[in-house]
Amino acid sequence: MSTAEQLEQEERYEEAYEEYKKKLAQKEGDVEILTRLAHLALILEKKDDAKFYYAKILEYDPSNILAHEQLLDLFINEDKFKYYLLRGNMHALQQQMSFAKSDYKKAIAHAKDPQEALPARYLHAGLCEGQEKYTEAIDEYLRISDYDDKNPVVYLKLAELYEKTEGIQSAIDTLERGKKDNGFTEYDEVLAGYYIRNSQPQKALEITKNELTKARALFDLGKNDEGYDVLMKVKDTFGTDKLYHSLLAQYYFQKDMYEEAFKEIDVYEKIQPNSALVYQMRALIYEKMNDSFNEHLNWGKYNVIRGDKDVALNEYMTAYRFNNKNIDLIETIASLLEAEGDKTKASEFYERLADIDSKNTLALQKLAEFRESIGDDGGALDYMERLREVDPRNKYVADNYDRIANGGGNSEGILSFFKNFFGSKMR
Repeated sequence: MSTAEQLEQEERYEEAYEEYKKKLAQKEGDVEILTRLAHLALILEKKDDAKFYYAKILEYDPSNILAHEQLLDLFINEDKFKYYLLRGNMHALQQQMSFAKSDYKKAIAHAKDPQEALPARYLHAGLCEGQEKYTEAIDEYLRISDYDDKNPVVYLKLAELYEKTEGIQSAIDTLERGKKDNGFTEYDEVLAGYYIRNSQPQKALEITKNELTKARALFDLGKNDEGYDVLMKVKDTFGTDKLYHSLLAQYYFQKDMYEEAFKEIDVYEKIQPNSALVYQMRALIYEKMNDSFNEHLNWGKYNVIRGDKDVALNEYMTAYRFNNKNIDLIETIASLLEAEGDKTKASEFYERLADIDSKNTLALQKLAEFRESIGDDGGALDYMERLREVDPRNKYVADNYDRIANGGGNSEGILSFFKNFFGSKMR
């Protein structure tokens, strides 16, 4: 036990307090020592010291609920602004966002002037943004800009929100206004990125200092060789950057050098696996090569990663029209149909798969399961026999063959299937 702890245990609080301050000087930022000091400060009625130490705890441990609660008790009767600000923070930590927003509004109302209210306004705006209440967040940032217009962060946040609500041109207008009115250059690279995405490469080229952005702008301006020269000059600096390889792929694509473009995409994929952009780039190259099968196959993969499974399925179906023998494609289509609940349509593709590859265990098992589900025990057994020949130790066969062979299958399933098919008149 340390001297400070011994003194505290003996209720020699003033002496313990001084000892803990010595310890803190040796271990600055130690939350346990700060907690002891804050607690003793309360006992000794040193309220200002207690506020100081509990605030320090939150600097090192922002989620410390005890410190929040103690500060709330200290501020409740003497500073309503700080009280509601702290209570809002605590509710946010506890994921009680509606209470947090209410507290921040109360803090704003109790601020002695607009400058003091700014921290609560920033926190309130951030909560609105996190809840995707973008218009509400914009309104709050606009109020902030009336009193903190020299802060470039305000314009950056407004640009992000305007892009989500009104489009990219509104975002550009916001940043351009910040630059014109306040001389901000801190977000030139962000603005250059917006220009690129808004098909304004010349404007991007005029303000960017980033070599990769310069190359992209030059490519978009049709100055392919100039852009390539820029990339070659910075190869040692950006050779492991995924954007560098995507830009090289763009260069080779525009020069109809497809083999080289694919190689760059492969490098990009190693750096950033499972990226939708990989399949987008490949799809565009295959389109230019008039390879419709691979074009739509890659658009399918692109949309799967983006979560647009209906669009992906349509792309895969289109690819299937150009090549109805690709096993991987057929498996993918069947799997997507099954995931959507269309087991009947999925079974058609599993049948196609079994026709192409008679030993495909996935197709045989899926077809056996489907036949059993509609009450066709004979059909199920046929597929199970084929599956057992291919895979004698198959678990599905081992678990279900005897039961179905002995008439213990889904005897009601076929009746239910035909009732659904022909209607309720069937008895």
